Amino acid sequence: MQDIEILGNQQKGLEFIKQTEQKKFIFSLVISYTATSEIPGITMAGEHPDLIKFTGPADAEFIHYGYCRSISVIPMTPDGKPTPALLTKTALEAASIPSVVVNAGSKVSPKLPFIDMNLNYGKNIGKESALSLDDVGKAVEYGRIIGRFLGASTDCVIVGESIPGGTTTALGVLEGFGITGSVSSSMPQNPVDLKIQTVKEALKRLQSNDPFEIISQLGDPMIPTVAGILSTASEISRVLLAGGTQMAAVLAFAKSIGFEGKNTAVGTTSYVSEDKSANLSDIISQIMDVPILVARLKLAESEISGLSSYAKGFVKEGAGAGGSSIGCMLKTGLDAKSLLALTEKEYLKIT
Repeated sequence: MQDIEILGNQQKGLEFIKQTEQKKFIFSLVISYTATSEIPGITMAGEHPDLIKFTGPADAEFIHYGYCRSISVIPMTPDGKPTPALLTKTALEAASIPSVVVNAGSKVSPKLPFIDMNLNYGKNIGKESALSLDDVGKAVEYGRIIGRFLGASTDCVIVGESIPGGTTTALGVLEGFGITGSVSSSMPQNPVDLKIQTVKEALKRLQSNDPFEIISQLGDPMIPTVAGILSTASEISRVLLAGGTQMAAVLAFAKSIGFEGKNTAVGTTSYVSEDKSANLSDIISQIMDVPILVARLKLAESEISGLSSYAKGFVKEGAGAGGSSIGCMLKTGLDAKSLLALTEKEYLKIT
């Protein structure tokens, strides 16, 4: 596949591609919330602080309807940079890939059918514990139930996430597990110092190296949920973790509770893999030998500035955009140029 690059273990990456080409896929979007996103300057999600809590629900609704029901606007910056859910929606529709929404502690429920984990949203890790230990356990347990159901229904489960401020909690979890590296950002100027400062405050509370305690103090509800889904879905199907450094945090936690990397790849965009302020492949190589598939999307070639801005460091990834684009290319054989044309068409519908 010319527009899919493999980072890490080439053989495993080629195997994953071979075993999923022209096969059945299902997409699961896990929406969540961390009050860490309310720290001024830490995220670009939501053009106004009051809208941050709608990021996950709005992404979920946009993927399903092509518009949002929870808020009256499309998730887009004032200057026209669209939510990455636009890329996800385009890819899923082009390949007729069904999707399901999992609500894992979103502050606001989406206005569509979803699987409810009945979890509390994550607190601001700079100030207090993110989750109770009970909620971490419940997230894993319920995630495992959902993973069995998803894995049994398809050849490959694509799992994406939408959680504002999630790269900061991902950094916290990676640090908690002793994994070094820098995480990505939705902004060209990655607020690295602010993220590190927030995580340092949270690390002061960490009294043990118990994996559940690490998530409880430093994480968010998405991480244990996706780790649970991954652990069972990968036993019966292939799993493509659709995202950037947040999926590295998922892998770190999943490994600590017994997952060994079976039938799994990470799927992201070249805008994350080439992000100079982060180092995704280095981080994942410290955790386990899992290949990274990179969608080499051609948004830089778009005449629509909101889309070409992705290649200039804005947004980069989210809502499973990279993984769903890879799934679309694997299932249908479409190339990145054709996907760009479809994405532009979709963009023009909402502007």
